[in-house]
Amino acid sequence: MQKAVFLDRDGVLNELVLNPSTGEYEPPHTPEDLRILPDVIGSLKILQGAGFELFLVSNQPDYAKGKTTLEGIHAVNTRFNQIMTLEGIHFRGYYFCFHHPDGIVPEYSFSCECRKPSPFFLLKAASKYHIDLIRSWMIGDRDSDIECGKAAGTRTIIIEEPHSAGSRGSSSPDYTTANLQEAATIIICHSNLI
Repeated sequence: MQKAVFLDRDGVLNELVLNPSTGEYEPPHTPEDLRILPDVIGSLKILQGAGFELFLVSNQPDYAKGKTTLEGIHAVNTRFNQIMTLEGIHFRGYYFCFHHPDGIVPEYSFSCECRKPSPFFLLKAASKYHIDLIRSWMIGDRDSDIECGKAAGTRTIIIEEPHSAGSRGSSSPDYTTANLQEAATIIICHSNLI
């Protein structure tokens, strides 16, 4: 059984982007808007080097909400994957939920089983890749990430991304950090104790 780190993307691995039309900070809608946060590359290399499988688990509802295209969402992740590959970082799996119950695109606008806080994708990855969830971690910047990890049986870390502050406060993560570098340090220290 392998150990893993499951990571939310936007606000954890890359910067959120101000959308002038909504006044809100959102996921990047084009590859040009993708900005990897400082220390992310080094932190992922540390986790990978310590034997953790890496998985990305992200809610991406902006197509359902009519804010971007599916092609745009896929293009951003293609660019993300290119950056990671160039840096020698291998994500074992990418899991995206494109649905939202309040969307405007009918075929993507419903309550689904894969949208976090559902642990659907973590359980799917655990089954497919033989992941020991008890030895694994979920890192995110919202309560839904923490609730997802807890429901799957992982340890949890919330990153205090300032632009996500309105989406957290009710969950009880195992740890709270300012960034991924601090989160990686906690995970490595914890792993060395067991």
